[in-house]
Amino acid sequence: MARTPIAPPGMKDQRPRYTLGWRVGNTIYVAGQLPYDKDGNLLGKGDIKAQTRRIFEQIKMIVEAGGGTMGDVVKVTVFVTDVRYREAYGEVRSEFFGPNPPASTLVQISNLAIPDALIEIEAVAALDG
Repeated sequence: MARTPIAPPGMKDQRPRYTLGWRVGNTIYVAGQLPYDKDGNLLGKGDIKAQTRRIFEQIKMIVEAGGGTMGDVVKVTVFVTDVRYREAYGEVRSEFFGPNPPASTLVQISNLAIPDALIEIEAVAALDG
């Protein structure tokens, strides 16, 4: 099955080192997202809600560029540097998914690849045929 890379306008295309997302058939796989601006600078230093909001905005851009909507997101995996961010993360998640969020896994890790990043999120979206 063919894979189509997704690189939305307004997001830094980091290929060939890193691909933001792939569409494979009717599924979109969004790579782990960190809270970057369009130039690749970290946003929201020390602010879990700002970082989470920016990441979900990026996921939305990637999913839409792949032909889907946030309503098509069926799974997210969340990596946080402190499990105490869970409640604040959940508040922002509700802004994007309302009362019917996707299946999700939240894991606390010791650090992320980018200093000052508090959270990273990856997603999977399933589109209608």
